[in-house]
Order: sequence, then C-alpha cells, then structure tokens
Amino acid sequence: MSEVENTTFEDCLQRLMISLEASLYEEATTQLANLHSAEIARLLEGVPPKDRTQLWLNIDTGTQGDILKDLSEEVRTQLLSEMEVDAIVQATEGLDTDDLADIVPNLPESALHNLLLTLDHKHREHLKRVLSYPEDSAGGLMNIDIITVRNDVSVRTVIRYLRLLKEMPIDTNQIFVVDPNYKYIGSVYISTLLTNEAEQSIAPLINKDLQPIAVNTSEKQVANLFVQRDLISAPVVDEDNELIGRITIDDVVDVIRDEAEQSVMSMAGLDGEEDVFAPVMQSTKRRSIWLGVNLVTVFIAVFFIGLFEATLQEKIALAILMPVVASMGGIAGTQTLILVTRGIATGRVTASNLKVLMSKEVAIGVLNGTIWAVVIGVATYLWFTDLLLSAVIALAIIVNLIFAAFSGAFLPLLLVKFKIDPALAGGVILTTITDVIGFVAFLGLASLMI
Repeated sequence: MSEVENTTFEDCLQRLMISLEASLYEEATTQLANLHSAEIARLLEGVPPKDRTQLWLNIDTGTQGDILKDLSEEVRTQLLSEMEVDAIVQATEGLDTDDLADIVPNLPESALHNLLLTLDHKHREHLKRVLSYPEDSAGGLMNIDIITVRNDVSVRTVIRYLRLLKEMPIDTNQIFVVDPNYKYIGSVYISTLLTNEAEQSIAPLINKDLQPIAVNTSEKQVANLFVQRDLISAPVVDEDNELIGRITIDDVVDVIRDEAEQSVMSMAGLDGEEDVFAPVMQSTKRRSIWLGVNLVTVFIAVFFIGLFEATLQEKIALAILMPVVASMGGIAGTQTLILVTRGIATGRVTASNLKVLMSKEVAIGVLNGTIWAVVIGVATYLWFTDLLLSAVIALAIIVNLIFAAFSGAFLPLLLVKFKIDPALAGGVILTTITDVIGFVAFLGLASLMI
C-alpha cells in the first residue's frame, strides 16, 4: 500500500483495529495519514460504525472528499450524516463533476443547497446536466470536463491552446474534434500532436475509428465497450451526435468492480452495497426476505417428497441416497447458470445463440450424467448390494443432470426477459427445479421398479 510498499491491507486493518480497541483514536488516524484515499475508504468500511465515526471526524476535511467518492453508498450515507453542513460543503467542493454527481444523492438537502451556492455558474450547470441522466448510464458516468478543437487548425495552434489552458483534465490521452455545431467528428491523441510537425493540419491526424458512446447507453454496455476496444477514455454524445462529455477508465473500473461484487452478493440474496457492519435489525430485515423466499421453495420440494411417503417407508435406503441426486443436479445446474449469466452480462449470450448453447449444455449433461451414473450406481451396489436400487439412482442422476443443464441455460434468459436479475433469483429457482426433478425421478422410478 502507499505507506509501506509491502504492507498488505490485512496488516493495515489489523494495526488499525488494535489501536481502535485500545481507544487510541489519534494513533489510528495517524496510521491513515500516508495512505491513498481509496485505501482509507476500504479500511473505513472494515471497522464498526462507532469507530468509523471517530476516525472520520479526525480525518482532514481536504481529504474527506476524495475518500467519500470511493466509499460504498451505505457507508457514505452514514458518514455524511455525522458531519456538519459546512464540513460537508468544504469536503466536497473541490471534487470533479462526475465524482460530485455520485455523492449528491446522499447529501442532506441543506448541505446540497449550500454546496450549489459555492459552485460557479459553469460548474453548477455541468452538475445539473450530469444529474439529469440515470446514474447507471453513460450520462451518469461521464465527466463534462473535455478539451475540444476544430478540424481546420494546425498542430501548432492546438499545442498553443493546450499551453494556455495550463492544466488538462485528469486522464486526458486525447482531445476531441468537433464541427462548428459541436457535432463529434473524431479524436486526436496527445502523442500524435507531439510527434508531428507544428505546421501540420490536424485534419489528416484525426482518429475517426473511435466511435462515440450514446448518452443513454447502460453502464454495463459501457464497461463492455471499454474492455472490447481497450479504451482509456471515450467521447459521449447525445441523440444529435453533439459531444457532451467523456468517460475515463477509472470510472469504468469502478463499474466492473461494483458489478462483480453485486453478482457475488446477489447469489446469496444480499445487496452489493450492504455495509458489513450495518445495524443488526437492518441486516436481519434484508436477509429475512430472502430466507422466506427460500423457505417457500424448500416446502415445494418437500411437498413432492411427501407424494412418495409410502415408497420411502418401504425402503430406508432411498432416504439415505436422496441428497446425492439433488446435490449432483444442483451443482451441475449452477455451473451452467453461472456460465450463462456471465455470458449475458458480457453480451456473449443472447436469444439468437440460445439454441446452440442449450444443445451444447444438454450434451454435457448427458455425458456427465452417464459418467457419474455409472460411478454412483457402482458405489450404491457396493454399499447396499441391491442391483435395482443402483439402476434407479443411476437413471435418476442422468435425468436430473440433463434437466439441470437445460434449466441452467434457459432460466437466465427467461428471467432477463421478465426484467429479473438472474444472479439474484436464478440460484433459488434452479435449486428448486433440480431438487424437484431429482426427487420425483428418483422416488418415482423407485416406486415403479422396486
């Protein structure tokens, strides 16, 4: 980390917790002094709210703004609620427009009013423009601070203009070329300007391959475009192709990180923004909803088991082996579900290639089902010395793995069609399907054959 190159986050957090447990708040604040704002934000998210507040109030106001933009929304809201209005204004007034736009929704109304008063007309209009677009769109991600030139000037003129500015926006690797109506034409890399003759016109130097991003493009699509095209920055245009801003790689990295966290948390029914140390009642309420949904699905599976009560009473070995069938189907289905959900997120899987994908996954289900049916069938025979029982569980494994593969491939696209996040709901629904199919196949075959 910044303080000592070989110091890990775990080391920093451990030292910080030792100081906090001893109520040595000044010492704990000193430990944060030489760290990067993003590292401080991560450490603040790793300590309980009471200690977090004490640390926060001891941090220099000039640093607080940079830390706020790197905090999760829930932790940011908590810390802002602990601050005086004047302190909030002082901490946030130096932030870039795009970073400020991320924080504004969490500000108390009085602080927002005072903050707007500190901005000049230009920056206030910039902020209003960014806030007019959805937070999860290209317009919500973009920064208004851009450098533009006309296409009828020379390299000398552009360089002179850049020198007059004295300062360029952060992560400026190219300047954008527009026509008299501010319509986007293309871009010119700074490196290109530096390596060409001063009298050279910039017209032949314009990179027209850099396609602009429409302002209403979703942040997921923006992230995919940056990954596919290896972009560092990209122009943003409105519906009339008028240049209105740019998106830089640092904002896209945040999107990719948030999406990854959200996907992992969603699979457990949790909010990706949830504070690890959120109040007990608040966390209980959030998780209880998901547990309730899970309970309903469990009772569905139990209902189907109950249909074969007589069969289970006749042969106790069926009850012992039931979890094997359900577990194998659940794992196989989850593998396919995660693969397809990720494919949808990256744009590689759509309704157009669903048929090919499902054929492949079902073929995998048949092959894996056959392999593991033989293994489990042999193991069952060695355990219970019952050939019919071995045949029943082998057939049930094949059936369940085929259905698991089919469901894992089809379910995510079905959920997307109904505007439901497959990462959030797919796991529970798939588990229910594989449990029901597995139990019905196993117990149904057992009732017929044994």
